[in-house]
Amino acid sequence: QVQLVESGGGLVQTGGSLRLSCAASGRTLSTNAMGWFRQAPGKEREFVGAVSWNGLATRYADSVKGRFTISRDNGKNTGYLQMNSLKPEDTGVYYCAAMPNSYTSYVNYWGQGTQVTVSS
Repeated sequence: QVQLVESGGGLVQTGGSLRLSCAASGRTLSTNAMGWFRQAPGKEREFVGAVSWNGLATRYADSVKGRFTISRDNGKNTGYLQMNSLKPEDTGVYYCAAMPNSYTSYVNYWGQGTQVTVSS
């Protein structure tokens, strides 16, 4: 069974930055696209962005374009979500996911999630 573990969440003020990490067991991130999702309190889980297996193609939700950057280091089996200019509406639990490609909504494996709270 593949395991994904997120870290780097926390409390940050509006306009601040956080970088989330997603460590994968085995070679998951070298063979699968990596996606990020988030779920705000009382809301449905939503897509944030994804990066292809080779790191050359990225896709982002309109709500985070220009503020968030997804990258990966396959040698470390680790993916990253750099979040800048954070807003209160970015608050939620963030999940990384292993996906077949960066253009699908299907998720093969989920991480456990990490809490991000943006204060106003």
